[in-house]
Amino acid sequence: MARILLVPGFWLGAWAWEEVAEQLRALGDDVTALTLPGLDPQDSDRLSATLESQARAIVDAAGDSTVLVVHSGAGASGYLATDLAPERFSRVIYADTVPFPHGFVLHPALGDAPDFLLPATWAEVEAMGNSLEGLDESTLARFRERAVSVPAGVAGRPVTLGDSTARLKIPTTVICCSFPSELVQRLRDGGEEPMFQELRNLDAEYLDLPTGHWPMWSKPVELAEMIHQAATR
Repeated sequence: MARILLVPGFWLGAWAWEEVAEQLRALGDDVTALTLPGLDPQDSDRLSATLESQARAIVDAAGDSTVLVVHSGAGASGYLATDLAPERFSRVIYADTVPFPHGFVLHPALGDAPDFLLPATWAEVEAMGNSLEGLDESTLARFRERAVSVPAGVAGRPVTLGDSTARLKIPTTVICCSFPSELVQRLRDGGEEPMFQELRNLDAEYLDLPTGHWPMWSKPVELAEMIHQAATR
């Protein structure tokens, strides 16, 4: 049994993990899914959320020896959480995301806008590099209906890491979906894509789950099994 904390990426709340959480609980794991600050539509002050407030929410939700699973944009707040409290985490699993490096801005084109909306068309979403492979029309409709804009303090501000290297010692798994693991490692080593550079500092394992950018919907059973296997090593 593993204690697992599931954190969704941009525009999503804890609801996005429902199928994966169900599968993990059937495997015997203790599972919590977290809606990050700024992504709860009922929160009247949500646009004040920052990467730091999200990271602290992750730390607060983690117990001892927690396996942290982050998806997409949550790679930034999740990695920052491991910087703030590395002792809380026994492993970090990046699901079609990476640990974003110091100074990286997730959406630099945001400018002075207060938040980052889900693009108006799915073609625009895919043009950002987010594959929709494996998602049917009903899933896309639910995504559109429940999507919440991402505050500027999250989407448009740089990741700020501390000087401690303790986070680098946390066992790390990268589940590669949109890009195969061979390409992710080539981008890591090539030095031309800043997003992948922090991986150089981590002794991570790379697993392949070929699908689109939202594997919790396109392949929930397979993703749950991968998470369980990595979490219980």
